[in-house]
Amino acid sequence: MRQSKKVIITCAPTGSIHTPSMSPHLPITPDHIAQAAIEAAEAGAAILHLHARDPVDGRPSPSAEHFAAFLPRIKQQTDAVINISTGGSATMSLDARLEGAKAFKPEVCSLNMGPLIFDFSGAAARVEKWQHDWEREYVEGARGRIMYNDNAYIERIMREVGQAFGTKFEFECYDIGHLYTLAHFADKKLIEPPFLIQGVFGILGGIGADPRNLAHMVTIADSLFGDDYHFSAFAAGKNQMTFCTQSALLGGNVRVGLEDSLYIGKGELAQSNADQVTKIRTILEALGLTIASPDEARQMLNLKGGDAVGF
Repeated sequence: MRQSKKVIITCAPTGSIHTPSMSPHLPITPDHIAQAAIEAAEAGAAILHLHARDPVDGRPSPSAEHFAAFLPRIKQQTDAVINISTGGSATMSLDARLEGAKAFKPEVCSLNMGPLIFDFSGAAARVEKWQHDWEREYVEGARGRIMYNDNAYIERIMREVGQAFGTKFEFECYDIGHLYTLAHFADKKLIEPPFLIQGVFGILGGIGADPRNLAHMVTIADSLFGDDYHFSAFAAGKNQMTFCTQSALLGGNVRVGLEDSLYIGKGELAQSNADQVTKIRTILEALGLTIASPDEARQMLNLKGGDAVGF
């Protein structure tokens, strides 16, 4: 792992897992997504990992039109690195998931490094009343869906987004095997270092939120990539802050946001994404660590710069 004196904080404000009925603070409309992202950047997030929503009912949307409703505002009011998801939702086709990335040519896109069962159906038990008709089936149906990215899909994304636009990737690795898939594509020279490897823990279907798994993932990544990568990690739900802290202590970076957890503490909903950014920043600075600015993150990850995007 490339050791850096500064820690990159990524914030994922809305995602595609949580639904409007789960928290009144989940950003849904373009105004709310823009506001959440800008506040997170002001609190210290160098990278903003963004999904779009249909503003009518809050369902996940791959639409370039929906991305266009908030991307320019975020760029105008912050210098944060914009990261557009190519994961979207398990209900979307690959072409749909690539719509935003191809339209806006961002500095960074997320890239899931393999298929997995992505079961968040347990979240339905915590909802007393559903606001929209689509929500319950979407959440409960997660137990029967696969988040699909095979190697042909992964190569398409690398060629059609990475090589086409000079976009780098947040390589989302939900298991150890995903690291080996990443190494395969690195050997094929379809991607160039430094790689931003995002370890994802605690999703039912992926690697569990056990600190020993985090240490093991770093060990294997070190053996495969040496100094050619920057590590980051997060855990879904209650282990969010613990895993971020452990990632930083191992020399890595962190990711927070309402995509990954709706809470700021046990039983307490986060009022905003900025609250989570502020909390992890406070922890990191108390440990004597320094937070990377957006431009420092660009230098660390060798990004093309905010003036080379399509929005």
